[in-house]
Amino acid sequence: MPTRAWPWRLGVTALLGVLLLVAVSTVVPQEAPDAYLSDRMPYAAFDRLPLTRLHVGGGEIAVGFAPGPLPLPRSSLLAWVEGSAGAVSAYYGRFPATYTRVLVVPRSGRGVSGGKAWGHGGAAVRITVGGQATLDDLAQDWVLVHEMTHLAFPSVPARHHWIEEGLATYVEPIARAQAGRLDPSTVWSELVAGLPKGLPQDGDRGLDHTRTWGRTYWGGALFALLADVEIRRRTEGGAGLQDALRAILAAGNIETASRLEPVLEIGDRATGVPVLGELYGRMKDQPAPVDLEPLWRELGVRAEGRRVRFDDNAPLAALRRAITAPHPVAVPTGGSR
Repeated sequence: MPTRAWPWRLGVTALLGVLLLVAVSTVVPQEAPDAYLSDRMPYAAFDRLPLTRLHVGGGEIAVGFAPGPLPLPRSSLLAWVEGSAGAVSAYYGRFPATYTRVLVVPRSGRGVSGGKAWGHGGAAVRITVGGQATLDDLAQDWVLVHEMTHLAFPSVPARHHWIEEGLATYVEPIARAQAGRLDPSTVWSELVAGLPKGLPQDGDRGLDHTRTWGRTYWGGALFALLADVEIRRRTEGGAGLQDALRAILAAGNIETASRLEPVLEIGDRATGVPVLGELYGRMKDQPAPVDLEPLWRELGVRAEGRRVRFDDNAPLAALRRAITAPHPVAVPTGGSR
């Protein structure tokens, strides 16, 4: 599994849908590039940039390009943003916000090097792209999907940061697989490699009280996988975590502030089984160790080096396939205008 430079996010307010505005400017703003890279989204500077509009998943986004060279043509960058937004829209049934800013900041180097999402001043994503980025870098990028996934969950108190990052870590590769942009075997090989990093270590006090990187990202992703499997098991394949998350989004996105318990209750009502609440009760204040090997065997996932091989005769093989299969009610993407 490649090493991921995990982005951080903040958020606090809500919207419903999204038209994606991606602004590519030929006019260089007066602000220095570093002004676009503070811990706060530079909304005022961003809003002075010219805008290009894309309709994606029923919403609108505004995106600007900070000063600096990017060798890729505008059409390729727009296609990258549109494709990332389309994967998120398909997973959630629509794009998570009615209006979203996307700020692209050029940096030195290659690839997409990091991102961050906000909600307190309106749904917004900042994404940094290397000055030597290639089309292949954009095709393999996961960061923008990760950040856009943040927009779909209400902002919760800081002690629950693990569920914000954990859901984005878990949903991102599944959304790309459902959109045909990632092979399911890659999704499962990354989970097999990554989830052990989220297991409790000595001194762990539960997800709400252990702020390590591993427990925040991969511990949260472990919560998501366990919830997904158990929901599908109890409903005999009738529902999954994806249904719970769609219902949560219908009640509020990153722009909505909430306690975590009511949010989980919304998801449980949508699936008809109290899995999210029960799992949170077990994992919030205590280590709750998980033996992953039996779970992989039940799902029919066998590690072979950095790859995995599937056993379709395993008890939960059909459930495993359903997780990465396209889900109904996907929203088609539109074009620029």
